Amino acid sequence: MAPSTYNLRRLLESRSKNERLEVFPGQGRLVLTVTNYILKLCSEDDKIIASIERLDDSAKLCWGYSRHTEEDRNFSILFKSYMSELKVFLKMPNCKSTPNLNELVAVFIDLLLEILEEILRLQPNFISRFKDKIITLKMELKFLITFLGDTPLQNTKLETTNNLLTEIEVLANEIGSFLHSYFFTTERVLVNRMNLALSDLLGKVEPLKEKIKHHCITASNTLLGGVTPKTAVVSRFLVDSLLDDLKDLMNHKDDRIDYVKDLLTKILEELMLLRPLLADMEVYQHPEVEGFLIQIRDIAYEVEYIINSYAPVWYLTLRLPQAMEKIQLIKMPLEDSTYKMTGDSSLSMPQSAQYPSQRSSLQAQYPLIGEEIFIGLEDEVTKITEQLLGWPEHLQIISISGTPGLGKTTLAKKLYNDPNIVYHFHKRASCVVSQTYQRRNVLIDILMSMSGLNKDAIMDMDDDTLGEKLYKSLKGRRYLIVMDDIWNVNAWDDMRRYFPDDKNRSRILFTTRFEDLASKALTNAVVNPLRFLTEDECWKLLQWKVFHKEPCPEELVGIGKDIAIDCDGLPLAVVVIAAVLANLEKKKMVWKEVAKNTSSHMSKQTKDYEKILELSYNHLPMHLKPCFLYFGVFEEDTEIPVRKLTLLWVAEGFIEKVEHKSSEDVAEEYLADLINRGLVIVAKRRSGGGVKACNVHDLLRDMCLRIGEEDKFMKVIQNQISIYEQQHRLSIHSHSAPSVSRPFGLHVRSLLGNLPDPSTSILCNLKLLKVLDLSTIDLRMYNPTGIEVLVLLKFLAVSSIPSSIEKFENLEVLFVDNKEVVEISEILFNMTKLRHVHFTGGAQFAESWCVRAAEHESFQINNLQNVSSIFIHDENAEKILKCSPHLRRLKCKLTVFWDSSDNNYRYPALNFLNQLESLNISFHPSYVSDDACPDLTSLPLNLRKLTLRNFDLSWMQMNIIGELPKLEVLKLRDVTIEGKRWDASEGEFQELRFLELDGVQIEHWNASIDHFPKLEQLVLRSCLQHLEIPSDLGKNNEIMEMKSSKSLSPAPNLYEVSWQHSDLRFFLCLFRFCTS
Repeated sequence: MAPSTYNLRRLLESRSKNERLEVFPGQGRLVLTVTNYILKLCSEDDKIIASIERLDDSAKLCWGYSRHTEEDRNFSILFKSYMSELKVFLKMPNCKSTPNLNELVAVFIDLLLEILEEILRLQPNFISRFKDKIITLKMELKFLITFLGDTPLQNTKLETTNNLLTEIEVLANEIGSFLHSYFFTTERVLVNRMNLALSDLLGKVEPLKEKIKHHCITASNTLLGGVTPKTAVVSRFLVDSLLDDLKDLMNHKDDRIDYVKDLLTKILEELMLLRPLLADMEVYQHPEVEGFLIQIRDIAYEVEYIINSYAPVWYLTLRLPQAMEKIQLIKMPLEDSTYKMTGDSSLSMPQSAQYPSQRSSLQAQYPLIGEEIFIGLEDEVTKITEQLLGWPEHLQIISISGTPGLGKTTLAKKLYNDPNIVYHFHKRASCVVSQTYQRRNVLIDILMSMSGLNKDAIMDMDDDTLGEKLYKSLKGRRYLIVMDDIWNVNAWDDMRRYFPDDKNRSRILFTTRFEDLASKALTNAVVNPLRFLTEDECWKLLQWKVFHKEPCPEELVGIGKDIAIDCDGLPLAVVVIAAVLANLEKKKMVWKEVAKNTSSHMSKQTKDYEKILELSYNHLPMHLKPCFLYFGVFEEDTEIPVRKLTLLWVAEGFIEKVEHKSSEDVAEEYLADLINRGLVIVAKRRSGGGVKACNVHDLLRDMCLRIGEEDKFMKVIQNQISIYEQQHRLSIHSHSAPSVSRPFGLHVRSLLGNLPDPSTSILCNLKLLKVLDLSTIDLRMYNPTGIEVLVLLKFLAVSSIPSSIEKFENLEVLFVDNKEVVEISEILFNMTKLRHVHFTGGAQFAESWCVRAAEHESFQINNLQNVSSIFIHDENAEKILKCSPHLRRLKCKLTVFWDSSDNNYRYPALNFLNQLESLNISFHPSYVSDDACPDLTSLPLNLRKLTLRNFDLSWMQMNIIGELPKLEVLKLRDVTIEGKRWDASEGEFQELRFLELDGVQIEHWNASIDHFPKLEQLVLRSCLQHLEIPSDLGKNNEIMEMKSSKSLSPAPNLYEVSWQHSDLRFFLCLFRFCTS
């Protein structure tokens, strides 16, 4: 573990003008920059690490003492000694830890760049005469890093490649020596000598650039034939997205691009002409289409890299014609293959060629949660149910253990939702612990899974408050806590104090890979190791997954059994291979090919059955492969919000553009396909039946990580961030915030996860970013440099709105994870490509904007489709909202306000939002008017989903809601209905499928099936105890009545029961009372 530099940093930053310590103000910051590099480079045993530890300890002793003390003098001596030790680290390191020497050189040059950037920021007086030379040196180093990552230097077989690397290394060492001599010195700086040394260095750069030019010409002859890369992660839609990005880059203001604009235009035209040829090849499923796509994609990447680099114009004029030659070499065989294919009358368009244009809906394609078949687990279900419901009285741990893929989590979910379990326990909650246990996340998961708890309040609590809240909510109740995927007993030891043992038969249910973990946690724990399926059970499971209730054709039985046997009893392997078979033709030859693959791959020694799982990936259509691999960027066991996932896919360019269809809808269809193929798990459903959250099995995620890194599609960083990455996507999963390094590289297109602070992440070196997640960082604390160059950025997640937001001219999605209400400027809504804006903590329109609205100024119409959560508290905010006529989803908070034109109080009218499909309104009562009942006559008529909170609704207004012609989902929360009576009228709610009444003040409800003819789900929570459900809602005329017994406890507990009656499923939150 790297030593802390907290005390050293704190002291140096507070003594930036201490002349006794520093030769020039800010010298200590340069020392910290190199120190961070050393901590990344060296092991704990290195001598320099001991020096850093001594220096940090000495810095700690200086606090609390005045200057000129013994401690202060000792620190000064150590600091000056340490600066002399840094000389060896301002040379290329001897360790060759990376297989690519050019990457090692780039890492070192990036350190030099970081030092120069800090020098220019500090601007010590003695550099004023030759500041321009330092800027020039910085730009030359940026060009060298560009060249180190460019295609001509990837051919290591050429002798000139290695020679060039050596010369670049020599120059870098000389620059490092120069920096140490003049900026890490303890002596007075000799300015004239420094100026001469700097001129000498710049003079050595010119002949090196001539050699680079010669090498590019030589290397082009070996690269023109096209080196097929290892990656097969490509799709036509990804190529289309890349070409669109090139078009955007050409339109961006850049003096260098102006010099080569004609050539760039020609390159783009040539690439665009290849689009229809590729589309034809894909339709006819030409075997070479993937290879052509890869070559065209790589040319587009190369051109994008070159024009976004820090290379001078001469380099662009040299490299871009080489890219054009590559296009011509591809064009000829591509045209030839297309001509032969379309001219052959014997070839007909396969049925599957229409895919993916014709797809069924996301809601109807896969079974509901909890409807999985349990073959081979029936006895386990019965046994563990008895353990959960039976004795002893004391708190008991029950574990389900076994190999990954045996169905531990699936079994735990089934038990958790079993009606007998639901009825027995007063409180139920579940959480995922995972290998990277974090107490806070586990506490939040448990509290959030208990109904009736406020989400925002929970998220604002510290760890101690969360723990206290959990303990108090469980005290005196019989509870069941499911802790999924627990890896070691330390997690339980850390959490056990939050689980009271009131001798009331409470239970903790573990799922774990380790059989002995439960007994280590509690000596009386019950262990349930899951067994592998028998061959017969494997066949039954495979048969059901492929054919459901239909019989398997006789000719496929023998082959099917062989495939099932090859799965070696692992249910996950059976499910995955069954999904492959279900998407193939039911023909003997097709199944034989699958059987041959499974037989050759499977063996007891195959780690985690990864080869048979990989078959499912190999059988995916091209356009689904990047979507599936993308699940690897999310942390293990994370429930992934579908809306965020699909927006990320769109931003990454994975999604086909379909006429008259939004990209997000197409993305959801892709997700539905992956779910149908058994690769993605539905974690949560929306009220309308769609998927709200999803995830993938750990084994499949491991496969995504392995394939993704091998194919340079993505890389997940667990510990330290590599400074120079040629991966296209980086996802940082380190929770220790590795501040000792910074991501760098023009190849990187996406940066997600737990990023270090942006002061160490120079975003200007990541110019091709399309996706950036900075939500873990409070941007108000930093001023990240270079963020304005991210012209391709399409998806941005932050904790506060950047001041330079208007620079992101291609931004489509903005997530702001704010804690307090923020102000929205007019600039934000006027961004032409912005479609989705989300504010976690709410937002309101800026006062200056509202003033202009009050003066009746007109505003630009925007393209926003989704906005949440906005405060609408006056007529000016309403006027501003009219600039967003294309909204499909809106979440807002509103209150009564004075209408100056009508001279009365009223509520915002939203009927101008003609395209609005989903509306979520929270009403905040106003004390300026006696009328507390909003006017709902102005609701948009195209609404499919309506959520109302804190409303007082009249009978007339309930009728207005019922007459909305397309309404499918209605949620009433904390609502009072006039007279606490709801009399449904004829012709209302004709399309309603989901109804939720949460905290609704109602005693009498008169309705029949004629009023709710399509109702499928009814959810009642916290309603009055004696509400009688209308008997005619279910086709079987079942009468449901909520009853409660005498309360013997001061606070009743809510919990959920579900069952099904004919076509209507009821979810009733009953009052459960517990005895003390």
